[in-house]
Amino acid sequence: MTEPLLRVNALVKHFPIKGGVFGRDVEKVHAVDGVSFDLAAGETLGVVGESGCGKSTTGRCILRLIEPTSGGVWFEGREVTAMGRTELRSMARDMQIIFQDPYASLNPRMTVGAIIGEALTIHKLTKTVREFDDRIVELLEIVGLNADHMRRYPHEFSGGQRQRIGIARALAVTPKLIVCDEAVSALDVSIQAQVINLLEDLQAKFNLTYLFIAHDLSVVEHISDRVAVMYLGRIVELAKARELYINPLHPYTEALLSAVPIPDPKVKRKRIMLQGDVPSPIKPPSGCHFHTRCPIADKSICSTQSPPLKQTQDGHWVACHLRG
Repeated sequence: MTEPLLRVNALVKHFPIKGGVFGRDVEKVHAVDGVSFDLAAGETLGVVGESGCGKSTTGRCILRLIEPTSGGVWFEGREVTAMGRTELRSMARDMQIIFQDPYASLNPRMTVGAIIGEALTIHKLTKTVREFDDRIVELLEIVGLNADHMRRYPHEFSGGQRQRIGIARALAVTPKLIVCDEAVSALDVSIQAQVINLLEDLQAKFNLTYLFIAHDLSVVEHISDRVAVMYLGRIVELAKARELYINPLHPYTEALLSAVPIPDPKVKRKRIMLQGDVPSPIKPPSGCHFHTRCPIADKSICSTQSPPLKQTQDGHWVACHLRG
């Protein structure tokens, strides 16, 4: 087997909560709690789960936008988590991110040309003003915008156009991996489809690898080769997209899929209603984090032992004592 482009091993991120007169650490938020997966070159891995499950934190820890508490990240065999600032800055050319909010992620004081060209300047990728302008025009046209847009400001564009500007900015340094952090969740449904199609076209054209983070399972199914389902900081199921949607093994995955609307009115799906609320990540439940809401939980084992993520079929992994 070939070496994966990205390898994540036992990634952990805890955010300290300070309190008291001296501001000591009194608690910690278990945002990411031992996440591991591989990502092959040219592949799209979708990461789904409820808000607060650790999806975005995982993506940002991989890029070192947030420093992980422990665990390792390897990109093309090089350990990202052990890199110094200079080496990490060079690595940033190969790993980029598209943020969720196209309104907040673009500097309103900068023109579109300056926003896209900032990375070109930092990494010294162009030598002349003419070459700089030509590259920005090329990037704008690649994402479906016009050359004259480079002199406008972000507030002059719609949400979908702003996200295209964000995509052009990520493409400026010809990356190999792009983390799409809820890249379409703030857009209208019709615009979502356009942006998803654009991302797929760009992937085919430039052999890009995506870590696609989202909470909309129908969007993830459309673009992903494999899907990882997260719950309270842990991956509970990982499988090929079609396999996961046809044959979900984890009870939490079943509940998520039961809530996805079906366009055919003749097809009826039984809705699985989970009891209670998502536990606090400050004090997650012992054993399996899902056992407090799980309809099939065995209290004797599920509440005391944390289930490992184990392979049950070819490429299908599940963290459940009673399934697989």
